[in-house]
Amino acid sequence: MSRHAAVDLDFGDDKYRFRLGLDEIEEVEEKCDCSIFEILGHLSEARTFRLMMLRSVLRVGLIGGGMDTIVALKLVNKYVDEKALDENRDVAYSVVLAALQRVHGDDLIKRAEDGEGEPGKPEESTSPASTEAPA
Repeated sequence: MSRHAAVDLDFGDDKYRFRLGLDEIEEVEEKCDCSIFEILGHLSEARTFRLMMLRSVLRVGLIGGGMDTIVALKLVNKYVDEKALDENRDVAYSVVLAALQRVHGDDLIKRAEDGEGEPGKPEESTSPASTEAPA
């Protein structure tokens, strides 16, 4: 997993790169008419996901990972539509989890370890304080 939300996962016949950046998350949310957090919850052990969620996460994730849109659609048609739905739930769950960790995970920890500030806290300015009075 990388700090840019890209993750390489086994899907169908090979290992593929999936990525849900902010634009891709918005596309999936719009297509599924719910937030990425709700999608993650549906893909969890509760098994309350809908087919559109599974298809959207995988298709958009493949495109976000650099795959051509037509190739991504063909792969999803082949490996989602023609297989048992639960076979790909773990892949979709991992794609969404990687996207959310990009925002809240490893990058903040690395910044703290590198001395670039505490995770979750804004950087303090090193500029002198302004002494001008507002006009």
